[in-house]
Parts: sequence; C-alpha cells; structure tokens
Amino acid sequence: MFEARYQQVRVNLLEWFEENQRALPWRKRYLPYEIWISEIMLQQTQVTTMLPYYTRWMERFPHLPTVASAPEEELLKYWEGMGYYARARNVHKTAQILLKEFGAEFPKNYQLLLSLPGIGRYTAGAIMSIAFNADYPAVDGNVARILARLFDLKKPIQDKESQNALWGIARRLLSRGKARNFNQALMDLGALICLPRSPLCLECPVRDICRGLELGVVSQRPVVRKARDTIPIHAAVGILLLEDKIFIQKRPPSGLMPHLWEFPGGKLQDGESPEDALMREFIEELGLKICALRKVALIRHNYTTFRVTLHAFTCQLEDHDQQPVLRSAVEGRWVTMGELDLYAFPAANRKLIRLIQTKPLGSWDRQRCIQSP
Repeated sequence: MFEARYQQVRVNLLEWFEENQRALPWRKRYLPYEIWISEIMLQQTQVTTMLPYYTRWMERFPHLPTVASAPEEELLKYWEGMGYYARARNVHKTAQILLKEFGAEFPKNYQLLLSLPGIGRYTAGAIMSIAFNADYPAVDGNVARILARLFDLKKPIQDKESQNALWGIARRLLSRGKARNFNQALMDLGALICLPRSPLCLECPVRDICRGLELGVVSQRPVVRKARDTIPIHAAVGILLLEDKIFIQKRPPSGLMPHLWEFPGGKLQDGESPEDALMREFIEELGLKICALRKVALIRHNYTTFRVTLHAFTCQLEDHDQQPVLRSAVEGRWVTMGELDLYAFPAANRKLIRLIQTKPLGSWDRQRCIQSP
C-alpha cells in the first residue's frame, strides 16, 4: 500500500518536473562546484535574492581554485548583503582543502563531503544527488514542508523525532537512479506550488495523494514551534572625519559578524543618550575623544534573532594628533568615501554607507569642535 503511494508520488513529480522545472544557472552543466556554491548561498536565502550574488560570484570565481587562492576579505565582500558570513568563510576553507587534498575535485563520497567545513547532511545529499545523480535524499525547508503535508506529520518539524521521520520518508520516497531530477522536483514544488502560505493545491501534481489536503489540514502543516522573539538593540555609530578620510575598524575573528568592517560605536546603556553612548564607546574602545557630533541618520535593520536601531553621527577628533588605540577591533584604517565599497560591512552599516554616498558628508553642515576648557 505504502509502496504504491510512494510510486505514484515519484511518477507524478518527475512528470511535473519535466514540464515545469525552473531554469537556474547551475542546472546547465550540473558541475559539483556550481551546485555546491548554489546550495551554500541558498541556505537562509531565497532564490530570487541569491541569483544576482551567484552570478557576480561566478564571474569573479569561475572555478574552485580561484576561491581557494582569493583572500578571505575579498570573499566576504562578494558575499556582502546575504548575511551569515560563516558560510563564506567555510567555502574558503573547503575550497583550500579540496585544492590541496583532492586536486580541486569534489569527492564522490557522501562521508567525505560531510567532513568538509560547512557541509551538513542536506548539502552533502544535494551535491551527491544533483551533481552526481547518486541516490541520496536532500531535505531542506521546502522539502520538509511538502513531506509534512503529504504524509500529515503532526509533530513540530524541528523536533529530532520529526527530523528522523522526514529523512526516513525521503530515503524511501527517492526515485532510484533519478535522484537528481527527483530531489530538484521536490525543491521546485516547494518553491512554486507547495508554498508556506496560500499553497496552490489545485495545481499540485501530488494533490490526489496528499493526506494533508485530504484531511483539510494543509494550512496547519508543517507544525512549527513558536519562534523566539527578536531582541531589540539600540546602538550609536560615528562617522569619524579627518580631512577627506573616514575611520573604519575590523571586527575580531570571534563573536558576532567576525572579520567584517564597521564604523566605531556600540550599544546604548540604560538611560544613556546616543550621543553620550558614542563618546563613551570611542573612549573605551579607541581611546579617542570626539566632538562636533551631528546626527545624519537613524537606520533600522532586522536580523534573524535581533533588530537593530542605529543612531549615526558624523564626528571629529578633539585633538587631530590623537591616534586610535584598538582595544576590541583587530584593525583600523582611514579610507576615502569611494574606498568604503572595497570592504565588507554588516547590513545596517552598508545601509548607512549608501545614504552618505547619496548625500555627501560635505552637505551635512559639519560643525567645528569646541575645545574642552
């Protein structure tokens, strides 16, 4: 009974995929390198958002050795805007391992793929099935949603028990010898038909086999646990001006958003004004006294687990002979406005850069410092 049901899903999905598959650039040649980069980029990122990044990446890094030999800072710059920068650092590490130990080739071995930085069972399964057409399942968020509806899974899909059940179903459901098309059919079905909200059930090729549709619970599947509330963060940053240069600093290799560049500043303490917070942060983190604070922007940006409100100011040194003493950042540089585009910044900082590039700092009516008595 179950096997007949599975077989009908396989037949219907493969037929549907032949007629409706998306034309995606990594599907032209099915090269392991291109499949790998696409899958890493698609983690936490939708296809429509990711495609321009993928195109730009492939123009600069057309094959694995170009990634392995590139400086990490350049990779981060090409990744800028997608977030989750650990993905780019893991791509760099994996490329170097593959170049050194495998002659720049991907091993056609699931366990070896799992041993590489940033490659878990989904990505390993995607590479094995899509690049090599090997019989491995690949369960991402889209596929999990389809299977939860198709087989009416009643427990939260984040639970370990549910994950084991989903992967077990995916292994049994897999169309042997046709894993490439079958896994991609599931991915496309989730992207085009079995949508998170308002799924197009009447257009679904497996609607007659879907338990969720039969029972009228499609909108209740998959069951998900309530997401944690996002944490509000208020911070102040300073665009420190010295003649035609702006000071930027590089975040340390550990902690939040490692290795990215930023404008100096930090979080507001309870009851503290943005101006006071910024002056305190400059003293604590750089040993610099600043003045002539002029507010230029209020930037808001939502990350996965927190939302940032960024109070941005232009400012100057009280004494131009002061030199920054880095107490948290690992590097500091004075750069021109144009040179800001050469560095990778967190998203909120990049929004600020776009703003000040649109309205040059000279038009912000800079104030002069009044020396302390």
